[in-house]
Amino acid sequence: MSPTFAESIIDTLRVAAQRIGIETPVTWSAASVTTAVLAGSFALFRLVYHRPSKRQSLPSESHEKKKMPQIAVKPQDGTVKVAEILIHPIKSCRGTSVQTAKYTPEGLENDRKWCIIDATTNTVITARDFPRMVLITPRIESNPSSAHGGSLVVTFPPNAPAECTEFHVPLQPSADTLKGWEIIDKIGLFDHHVDGYIGQSLPSPSSSAPSTSASEILSRYFGKPVHLVYKGPRARAVDATHAFPDLQATSVFQDMYPLLVLSKESMCEVEREVRKRVGEQGVDEMWREERVELRRFRPNIVFEGGGPFAEDQWEEVAIGRTDAPVITLVSKCARCLLPNVSPETGVRDKAVPYKVIMKFRTGVDPIDKMKPCVGCNGVPAADGVMNGGVVQTPFQFSIFILKVSASIGTELKCKHLRSEG
Repeated sequence: MSPTFAESIIDTLRVAAQRIGIETPVTWSAASVTTAVLAGSFALFRLVYHRPSKRQSLPSESHEKKKMPQIAVKPQDGTVKVAEILIHPIKSCRGTSVQTAKYTPEGLENDRKWCIIDATTNTVITARDFPRMVLITPRIESNPSSAHGGSLVVTFPPNAPAECTEFHVPLQPSADTLKGWEIIDKIGLFDHHVDGYIGQSLPSPSSSAPSTSASEILSRYFGKPVHLVYKGPRARAVDATHAFPDLQATSVFQDMYPLLVLSKESMCEVEREVRKRVGEQGVDEMWREERVELRRFRPNIVFEGGGPFAEDQWEEVAIGRTDAPVITLVSKCARCLLPNVSPETGVRDKAVPYKVIMKFRTGVDPIDKMKPCVGCNGVPAADGVMNGGVVQTPFQFSIFILKVSASIGTELKCKHLRSEG
């Protein structure tokens, strides 16, 4: 084996090992390199435990997959429960917990139907850019007898400028109302352009004075001109994923997919990893006691009972009953720095949780190997209603186990073969 070739193999093995948290030797002998390469090659053929997918929620998918052995066991129906349902009415603002939620193929009712945009550039502002927006609290006040189904009440933290007063906007603006609102045809949301209406405040129920516009009040908080925007009528198609190349789905102001699911046990595991790394890579001493709030990750559906990162292995779930509309988990959720922002203070931590999940959740998605993944993106098949409680899950699995030789000294956890970030 030539030195150049051997060195390239060593570098490749070292990088791969570091991504999954494996300690590597300072020096590698030719024998250890050969052993590692052979073991790694053998491991790649250990593709097991695959249950063929029915793809009930995605009838447009036509690609075929190689048949694999069926999985022997799965969690019993009823052992996994919905611990919490969270709705975020305004993108990147505070979420609210609900006991029950209607949903459509575009996500939960009232979830991320609104966003805040820069009035100069017409681009969506998120907490990645302005962390303190997580302290803005939208509160849903339903009123079925109202023409708008109720109102969305928006309040600000105590330390906000005095001019940032509470305001109300229609929860679900009627067609007649929308006719009077200005529509912006091209709003920048990452690589997409979406449409939206500039929202107008409802008259204050406690004052006869004309209401200050929502955009004006929000502009005071942001320190620059912004608009509160309600999603327009044009459908926004989501990107296909590796496992679902023919995916046909739409969303509103979510980053991409209609739903985000996450388990409580996954968050407990993240918190344990944070505790272990106090004093490393900028993880402050306070994290020995500080909780890593689940709301940092902004999920819609929180499961419990399946174990840490059980959602990685699920492909389809039905909530409440077996004949409920299927929610297909189309990819893992690749993470950015937004979870570093505390939902309680609006302050971004320099390390937690991003630097920690980079250590043990990078590489779990074979397509997006350079990003850490926590939680999974979901697409509902049809309209439905979900409540906290028992989940019928999971219907389908496609898992492989990858083992690394004893010379490297560890075994990888189960990884899911079906998704991208």
